[in-house]
Amino acid sequence: MNKGGPIIIIEDDLDDQEILTDVFNELDYKNEIIFFTEGEKALEYLTSTQVEPFIIFSDINMPKLSGMELRDKIHENEDLRLKSIPYLFFSTSAEQKHVVDAYSKSIQGFFVKPTDYKEIKKTIKTIVSYWETCVSPNYVK
Repeated sequence: MNKGGPIIIIEDDLDDQEILTDVFNELDYKNEIIFFTEGEKALEYLTSTQVEPFIIFSDINMPKLSGMELRDKIHENEDLRLKSIPYLFFSTSAEQKHVVDAYSKSIQGFFVKPTDYKEIKKTIKTIVSYWETCVSPNYVK
């Protein structure tokens, strides 16, 4: 896990992107924030770059390639799997089926987006703080 790497956010809702941009700006993390509106574009980036992201926040319901399908593709890719990039779902709903499916795919967290700005900020701060503290295997290519 590269704690100095970019934070990837896969979110197709532009309003949510704007809110998350404001939250991350206020929290003043040094990590670059990279948004993708489609899972396919995120996968293309992850498989073609040498950059090792710090965390991936993913919505579940997206056009073309859903968050679940994207997680499958990342987990099936040995190079990406070995990078130990935390993959979290950050979604507006937590249907029991989605939560069960997500954890069966070895995700590292499932969070419901709070509707209140302060709660979103608190949740993001908690998540990032946890992963900043967490120890992971060193990735050697």
